[in-house]
Amino acid sequence: MKVLICIPCLLTGGTEVQTLSLAKALLTSGHEVTTVCYYEFAQEMVKQYEEAGCKVICLQSEGKRINGIRGIWFLFRGLRHTVKTIKPDIAHVQYMAPGAIPIVLLRLLGVRKVIATTHTMADIYPNLRLVHFVQRHLVLAFTCITKKAEESFFGTSTLYTCKLALGKRNHFTIYNTLPSYISVINSNRHFNTPITIGVVSRLEYIKGMDMVVPAFAEAHTRYPETSLLIVGDGNLQKYMKQQVIDAELSDSVTFVGRQPNTSLQSLYDKIDILLVPSRSEGFGLTALEGMARGCVIVAANIGGLPEVLVDGEAGLLHRSSSTGQLSDRIVNLLSDTELMKKLSRQAVIRAKDFSFNTYLMAISNFYSKLEQ
Repeated sequence: MKVLICIPCLLTGGTEVQTLSLAKALLTSGHEVTTVCYYEFAQEMVKQYEEAGCKVICLQSEGKRINGIRGIWFLFRGLRHTVKTIKPDIAHVQYMAPGAIPIVLLRLLGVRKVIATTHTMADIYPNLRLVHFVQRHLVLAFTCITKKAEESFFGTSTLYTCKLALGKRNHFTIYNTLPSYISVINSNRHFNTPITIGVVSRLEYIKGMDMVVPAFAEAHTRYPETSLLIVGDGNLQKYMKQQVIDAELSDSVTFVGRQPNTSLQSLYDKIDILLVPSRSEGFGLTALEGMARGCVIVAANIGGLPEVLVDGEAGLLHRSSSTGQLSDRIVNLLSDTELMKKLSRQAVIRAKDFSFNTYLMAISNFYSKLEQ
């Protein structure tokens, strides 16, 4: 089948990485795949999609977002041209943004089979009645990336299996998968001496990055040999560097900036305790990547993170926005080497549940039912 993947932007975030995994799964299953990006894009991400065998169409050549009535008209003209050119059998819309308009336009343009996938919890949608209308009347299926997210939209959740029949219940969960640039470690993790704490993230408030240096500083007073590795960039980078200076930690903290995906595995291997203190997180791809490399995860009890790592089994959770509890979790680990080893082993086992082969089987089976 000809599949058209529709997405607002193609930058370097977790949603784009996961959508690339979707494209790869569809290509592996024998489908012809085109991805249409409405607005912002990063050329490096476009290149990754193209190297995977996916055709990419960027509607806004300057990568700028267009809002209001003008934006709707822009999107209509762009999708109309794309649909005429590609003639897709199925359109798979990532996010419904802006405001479910792409789904409505695709149906008006004659695309009969439309799938919607959300990558967040329902709390960012002001009108769930619109979501429910879309789910019941405009799409063949509505998929979520965690069961908790599905429950937030519809009150119930079902993890997709090959035995699941598509019918009256057309919403379910298909978990994200471990990206191809991260492999699961095949032996027990050997921790660094001294222990390295780290983050791999956009340096933004929503990611909880304002808490990282203060939490590390508190733990560092008890374990002064520890170090902090910060991978990523963003609006809080300057602020965090000032936090380091104010705490007199310049000799213990390293900023390496944003790194290409191909470099992330080696960086995870340098991090023993990986912090994911997000204030909002649809799935928690960074946590999963670290788990696959045997990092011990300390993450906020928010969004999909509790479902991905399970508190006390494949990592530790802390109360969202609590710098003190984040620091306490770090200290607990630094004082208990056996706990770190146990959580590391279990994290690797848990990460295998999100293998690409498992994801491929679900997507392939799901799409085969849509062909019927």
